[in-house]
Amino acid sequence: MKLDVLAFGAHPDDVELGCGATLAKEVSKGKKVGIIDLTRGELGTRGTAETRDDEAFHAAKILGVSMRTNLEFADGFFVNDKQHQLAIIKMIRKYRPELILCNAVDDRHIDHGKGSKLVSDACFLSGLIKIETKDDGVIQKPWRPKQVYHYIQWKHIEPDVAVDVTGYIDKKMDAVLAYKTQFFDANSKEPQTPISSKNFTDSIIYRSRDLGRLIGVEHAEGFTVERYAAVDSLFDLK
Repeated sequence: MKLDVLAFGAHPDDVELGCGATLAKEVSKGKKVGIIDLTRGELGTRGTAETRDDEAFHAAKILGVSMRTNLEFADGFFVNDKQHQLAIIKMIRKYRPELILCNAVDDRHIDHGKGSKLVSDACFLSGLIKIETKDDGVIQKPWRPKQVYHYIQWKHIEPDVAVDVTGYIDKKMDAVLAYKTQFFDANSKEPQTPISSKNFTDSIIYRSRDLGRLIGVEHAEGFTVERYAAVDSLFDLK
């Protein structure tokens, strides 16, 4: 199955938080979208790897993506080496996405920056003909996505591109809140974390509203780019 967009997240819920509305919008426009989680989030303070598996499954259904899988790298301890790069290269060559979305280049959680660089490096290597990978015993053809975009997470990073996601923020929030063990629940007996407060959940909305305000729409999600974003005409810019 060829995808238009493939979104990577270091942990289940990263993609929903960072670019869930953008993915929902592309799905609604008929694009084929997939999600790959690098880890199962097994070191998370709240919930378990098993609950995160279930939550990720339900979040994917809400967003309407064509596929979701987990590479089961070690949460907190995966590294940017040949073994991990090859695992991602196999996925890129299997699904041949036009665009890849991945973690923020720098963030509070160490896995976010690591995952960002790992995926970015794998995207380049995936285009090299002398790197051989196989899928079900069949040699894969090289494939390099046209663009790699990094969504914004905990830290405030100025975006290079802002996507109008007006009308899709509710679906994003439904997908985020599918992770019931992770986010605000007044009745939860689990330890508090930086993302389990009501303030954090509220921030998802007010951050999208603020970025939307800056580009003249209701809601927006921001991305940073690795190379200049090109347009055919200045009139293509909104």
